[in-house]
Amino acid sequence: MEAESEPYVRLATLRTLHRVVADLNAARSLAGTLQAVVEGAVHGLGFDAAAVSLVRPDGDLVIAAVWEIEESAFGGPAVLLGQVGSRESWDRMLQVADHWGTLRFLPYDRGWAIATDIPAWTGDGPLPVYDNDWHPADVLLAPMYSAGGDLLGILSVDRPRSGKRPGAWTREALEMFSLQASIAIGNARLRSEMQRALARLEKEQQALRASEESFRQAFEYAPSGMAITELHGDGTGQLTRVNDALCRLLGRPRATLRQQRFVDLVHPDDLQLLLRTSAEGGRAELRLSRRDGGYQWVCLRNSVVADATEGPSFLLTHVEDIEDRKRHELQLAHRASHDALTGLPNGAELRARLARRLCSRPSLPAAGLPGQALPPGGAPPSHAVQGAPPSPGGSVTLAHGYAPPDGALERDREAYPANDGPGHHVHAVVPADPAGGELWHGHRRPGSDKGLAVLYCDLDGFKLVNDRYGHNAGDAVLIEIARRLQQVVREGDTVARMSGDEFVVLADNIGREEAKELAGRLRSAILPPMRIDNRAVRVGVSLGIGWAGCGMSIDEVLHSADERMYDEKRTRGGAARGARGERSHRRAG
Repeated sequence: MEAESEPYVRLATLRTLHRVVADLNAARSLAGTLQAVVEGAVHGLGFDAAAVSLVRPDGDLVIAAVWEIEESAFGGPAVLLGQVGSRESWDRMLQVADHWGTLRFLPYDRGWAIATDIPAWTGDGPLPVYDNDWHPADVLLAPMYSAGGDLLGILSVDRPRSGKRPGAWTREALEMFSLQASIAIGNARLRSEMQRALARLEKEQQALRASEESFRQAFEYAPSGMAITELHGDGTGQLTRVNDALCRLLGRPRATLRQQRFVDLVHPDDLQLLLRTSAEGGRAELRLSRRDGGYQWVCLRNSVVADATEGPSFLLTHVEDIEDRKRHELQLAHRASHDALTGLPNGAELRARLARRLCSRPSLPAAGLPGQALPPGGAPPSHAVQGAPPSPGGSVTLAHGYAPPDGALERDREAYPANDGPGHHVHAVVPADPAGGELWHGHRRPGSDKGLAVLYCDLDGFKLVNDRYGHNAGDAVLIEIARRLQQVVREGDTVARMSGDEFVVLADNIGREEAKELAGRLRSAILPPMRIDNRAVRVGVSLGIGWAGCGMSIDEVLHSADERMYDEKRTRGGAARGARGERSHRRAG
């Protein structure tokens, strides 16, 4: 390139430049592109050595590629490969250098501008004789920028083969080459980033596919039921996916379940529980309908599956079969609340049912509003003694002559939580007894003709049967009596065995005359002889009718009925059974 003014030389140079630029664009990787840059600078532009310093993500520059036409004995620029120089030092050197268009030339007499952290080498060429001769310490740089103006790297060239500092034509060719090199490096870097991104994406997709397959297998082959439910749109609550275990549990085909929602399957009594169960972390034990018309006890546990960008996506519900556990729990609860011999509710269950029916506030229905509590200052409760002075501390004096023991009401409410809510509780009121003179302002009280009756039954002559024929015969008598009592009570009435030979019947919403008729049916059911072990066995019964009203304690209610039963026993001269409260049948309690 010594005779740069000659047109044919310029044409040859352009051809060479075109070839090396084509080599730049043919490279398939960033490393290949960088190597094509330094080789093109050496073979196409007439320099003996070239190096590319590439900008790293942290801003510093690293020697990424070097090339020289003939390797020096002491290694040449190749020893610089991989060395790093700070961005600050490079910028300072570029500012000090002469500006040759986009090129930067730093003559040897300004070598002080090259910081010690910038990788550099000094060639072994001859010292200059003339002003335009190349000095071994001269530095010629071609900064390369992206389309956005960011520095990509710097191409350094050394030792022009002409021995002269580059003229205008060589400078222009180097500028053109560095521009093409910056484009090629930018494209190569973009391709490299795209390849890394594609590799990352493929890896993530593989991980996602593996995760989806793991989820699918865990979902499909889970030993317990699993369901996926829509959270948005018109299909909210729709079962979109169910596993085989859930289909087997409910006896329903997959296609049928996918057309339903849990609210379509839940037992009506459990619907509100299902609706109250939260989506995230919600848990509920309820019943779902089976294909055969029965219901299956299950435990539902919810988890929201969310997308990182779109938020909650769907609801994953784990459906666990708890039929055996629930059956066992119900059996235990039944044993705890029912008599083992007769199967009737026991004394504890009777007290619990009374507590659920009674509240702690005495009440009297106002005219035309049955079942509503009176406001402060209203009339006394129906079971208060008319005309009696108020008890100390505001306690209620009851019709049978005594007040509930201190703290009895509070103890009942703690042991048997009652429904005291004013919104849905109908107060139990002792019905008026016109025959007994219990009137309200001379008239029968409206809405108080029905109440909660407690019928206390004590078998007469049972101890004799038990002693004469043995406990097995006594057990058989109790079982038969329980069966007879259940046959004559109304639907919804409670027949309970208190202990020994005592039974109690709770009859709600019943008038005084109806209660007497019910007592007659109970007596008629008990008196006929029964055949036990081929023997005709007969027992009698003493009955007492008491009434339960809100504000009364459970002990008070039961004692009231018990007192009336004893009144009848004494009046009839019934069979004596020793001291009050003695139980004659201990074995089957």
